[in-house]
Amino acid sequence: MYHQFYKLSGPPFNLTPDNRFFFGSTGHTRAISHLMYGLAQEEGFVVITGEVGAGKTTLVERLTAQLGSGAFVIARIVTTLVSGEELLRLVVGSFGVRDTAGDKATLLRRFEQTVAEHHRFGRRCLLIVDEAQNLPLAALEELRMLSNITVGGRASVQMILLGQPQFRDMLASRDLDQLRQRVLASYHLGPLDAAETRSYIEHRLRTVGWVGDPSWDDDAFAAIFAHTQGIPRRINTLCSRVLLYGALEEAHRLTAPIVNDVAAELARDLGANGAAPQSEPIPAAAAALSEDATARLAALEDQLARQRRTLDRLLGLLSAYAESAA
Repeated sequence: MYHQFYKLSGPPFNLTPDNRFFFGSTGHTRAISHLMYGLAQEEGFVVITGEVGAGKTTLVERLTAQLGSGAFVIARIVTTLVSGEELLRLVVGSFGVRDTAGDKATLLRRFEQTVAEHHRFGRRCLLIVDEAQNLPLAALEELRMLSNITVGGRASVQMILLGQPQFRDMLASRDLDQLRQRVLASYHLGPLDAAETRSYIEHRLRTVGWVGDPSWDDDAFAAIFAHTQGIPRRINTLCSRVLLYGALEEAHRLTAPIVNDVAAELARDLGANGAAPQSEPIPAAAAALSEDATARLAALEDQLARQRRTLDRLLGLLSAYAESAA
């Protein structure tokens, strides 16, 4: 909705990973380099870790777009709360094994045949596993065993493991010594710094045709960094709400107070640590209201009136959006 008000070609801050919006920060560029180095070895594991929302999935979207579809058969596993055997069946099915029933030996034989066929046609097999920190040790061991399978003297499949920071601690476990020895490249993706946060926001806006409307004060960018700590997904969430606020208020200049107000509203909506916000107790009787409580009630009524006006504007935007879509 707000992108129509600001005459943008689309929403710039969607949470769904989209390769079009890839931003080559220092960290993301180095992570891509580690991925490319690992892939050049044609064997083993590449590990990328980072905080929730740091951009790991977007990074892989960028990588797969660069690789193209001809030279690689790419399988992605995003459901990692599974047992070792369940993961094995997911993996072999993702590479084209149609029948994943039967015992483990039969399953591995079918996998080897399928991978050998891919290699015959010059296609390398790449497995990408997201949320790897959720994998039990037995599942990680199954991945290691798959990495041991060779076709024509070459590794049958190469693997990229994406995980949150705790995955690094898991890999340091003595139980995973053999897997750790097969890690060819590893990189931890950190947050954006203040300057990169501003560049990231402007990059995403320009991708959808932004030419300065709305304008952003320098302090607004600084406030966004302060509230998000440079985590891309948090930046997207906050910026999307800031632009919605700007559209509802018909603001063409976004300031630090606006960002702070929206961030506070977002925090109230989510509650502490993402929990639902707690409602304040209502006084038992109006007659017992103190002077301070009366002032608070008046302020609440004013807030409700502003929310009604905001709702009216939102309904107007929805109506205009529906008309244009029709």
